[in-house]
Amino acid sequence: MDHKLASLGDAFINFTYSLALSKKKGQPSGTKVKGRVLAEALKKAGLRKHMPSRVTRHMLADAAEALVVYAWLHQYITLEECTEKLEKTDDLVDGLSQLLLTIKDRIKF
Repeated sequence: MDHKLASLGDAFINFTYSLALSKKKGQPSGTKVKGRVLAEALKKAGLRKHMPSRVTRHMLADAAEALVVYAWLHQYITLEECTEKLEKTDDLVDGLSQLLLTIKDRIKF
């Protein structure tokens, strides 16, 4: 696991979700996405099977963060697409899992 990539991914996901909330509410909003939510989204997207068998929820969240920012850095997905996926749903786990599924389809594991 690339911890620097996961760290950047943490900031990217928090920023992206804050943008989505700001658009939805029509006013500036800043928030953080909990690791539990990221880990659940990774599982829901069917990506848990690509991880070692003994990993913590924190490690799953780091993997989700690293994957999202990797996809953005390598232009598999845009900031706008990320924001739109999160803006479309009231359930953050669903929005993040849809984002991860889109990335999974484009990267082709």
